[in-house]
Amino acid sequence: MESPTLEQKVKSIIDQIRPYLQQDGGDIDFVELTSDNVVKVKLQGACGACPHAKMTLKNGVEQTLKHYLPEIDRVEDVVLGF
Repeated sequence: MESPTLEQKVKSIIDQIRPYLQQDGGDIDFVELTSDNVVKVKLQGACGACPHAKMTLKNGVEQTLKHYLPEIDRVEDVVLGF
């Protein structure tokens, strides 16, 4: 049995974060994991237009991913550009 790839681990963690964003009318989609370990996501719904989206992305999503997967460099929103 193969161990999960880094991308599979990232997707799994995003799936665990998703319900918290959905509680506030938002959502998150995984877009890609770059070769230099940057996770690109797309915030949707209320999260896409929320003035706190950058905080959610950095303090919530990025912090959680880096906690479980220290090799992740950062998380960027493909729409917002950060």
